[in-house]
Amino acid sequence: MDVLLTALADPARWRLVSLLAERPRPVGVLAQLAEARQPQTTKHLQALERAGVVTSQRTGQRRIYALRTAPLRDLAAALSRLADTADQVGGPRETYDRYGLSLHTERLAAQEPGWADDRSFRFLRSLTGRPELVWRHLTETSLLAHWWTPDDLRVSELVFEARPGGRIVHEYRDAEDTGGSDLVAGRAEGVVDDVRPGERLAYRLSPLLPDGGLAFTAHLDLGLRPTDTGTDLDVHFRITDSTVDSADFVAGIEIGFGQSLDKLAATLAADSHDTDTRGTK
Repeated sequence: MDVLLTALADPARWRLVSLLAERPRPVGVLAQLAEARQPQTTKHLQALERAGVVTSQRTGQRRIYALRTAPLRDLAAALSRLADTADQVGGPRETYDRYGLSLHTERLAAQEPGWADDRSFRFLRSLTGRPELVWRHLTETSLLAHWWTPDDLRVSELVFEARPGGRIVHEYRDAEDTGGSDLVAGRAEGVVDDVRPGERLAYRLSPLLPDGGLAFTAHLDLGLRPTDTGTDLDVHFRITDSTVDSADFVAGIEIGFGQSLDKLAATLAADSHDTDTRGTK
């Protein structure tokens, strides 16, 4: 495939392929139609033949070239699969496009300090597991690290002191950036305000701008309510102290925090399934 792509990348060779798609042609005619010298055309045709996309046969003193369609169909199928992967419903590219639209809107709105103050979001999730278990996933760093990032990111540094006045540090990187070669995707610092184990957790968290300043302050209030099947988690997210430079962060709140909570739900569901499986053995 690499050899074929390299051969087709040359505009002159692509022109010859287009001409051969119409019908087999001799070298001289191809050179004339491509407005190129015959020796140069012959070299291009030989490269295409080595790549497997054309074939040739000698007829008298002429050499006739014809297109081999199978490699092109294989290439088209491979490209189609790539496009299908990128276009999958609910996939990373769809999220990228959604964020792009939100980013454009928020940047237009961010004209002066305080532009997003009192903007609020609400997230509701019905979770597997009793409130005591959910509480552990909300407050213990070893469990928080499994879910407290959007998709395609990983926690690289985490401090969460689950007590009033406790310190919070949350840093994350690209999930595939295991060697630290890329820039930090985000970092936030905050403080815990209220702790009622199994019932309510409230804290403030501020994303940091590249210069170390605060983008805005997020006030999060997480309420837990037991249900017959587990726990209902109700999250209120409110913004204060928004700066003009906070637009990029605000644009990602609904998508990013929603994805994090979906990961929490999936983690708890998997833990419950593993527990049930072990219990039946």
